[in-house]
This record gives sequence, structure tokens and C-alpha cells, in this order.
Amino acid sequence: MTQEITRTEHSAPTRQFTVLLSPTRRGARLARLLSTAHLGDWGLPTGAAAHIVAELATNAVLHGRAPGRDFRLRLTVHRDAVLRIEVTDARGERLPPAPGTVVEAGGEAESGRGLLIVGALADRWGIDAEPALRKTVWAELDLVR
Repeated sequence: MTQEITRTEHSAPTRQFTVLLSPTRRGARLARLLSTAHLGDWGLPTGAAAHIVAELATNAVLHGRAPGRDFRLRLTVHRDAVLRIEVTDARGERLPPAPGTVVEAGGEAESGRGLLIVGALADRWGIDAEPALRKTVWAELDLVR
């Protein structure tokens, strides 16, 4: 009797963390702290991801705030190869400049460089306009080089 053994490869489970946070400076800080804690628990590097979360959450608080509406932070790890960071806010009509767009912040300006930082740290990033006047700004980090 011949038995055929079939081997099925299963990819590593996708890890995901999602939280709604108040669109305040405290909410932006909590987004960074929670992302650092979850990535650390998952055994993943936190440095670049923490900076990206901080910039995207701050932008959601400063430019995406709508009365009574929270912003959402989502971290997703796909096949232990890609970390996707998403921040969704309530102001879909206020889209940031597209990736690759050069925006001069001015020499003395205290803001306007956050997406340049995201672009420098992330392997990919972009903007998804959503229904119900929301937008998601996302960034991806390759975990396997």
C-alpha cells in the first residue's frame, strides 16, 4: 500500500491590533505608546514604526479632527514580512500631499515635515480616501530585508 503524503504550507498568522483614540495630543501619544508595546510583544523592531505612528497620529489630530469623531490606529503584520501602519481620521476632504510631492515647509516653520519623515522611514506609503468623509494614511515597513 502506498500512501501519498501531501504537505500544506501555512503562512504565519497575520497579527493585527486596532484601537480608536481621541483626536487629542494625548490620543496621539497613546497611539505611539500602544504601537511600541504591541510591536515589542510581537518581537518586532519598534524604532521606525514608532516615529511613523507618531507622525501619522499627530497629523490625524491636527488636520483630521472632527467634533465627536475618533481616529483609528491599525497595525497589521502580513506573513511576518510586512508591517502595515494605518491611521484613519474623520476629514476625508482634507487630503495630504501625495507621496513624492515636494512641499516646502519653510526654514522657520514648526510643522510641515511629518510626511517627509514618513516617506524617509517607510518602504511604501499612501493615502486612501474612504466613504463617509474619512481618509486613511498608511505606511508599510518591510520586516525581511
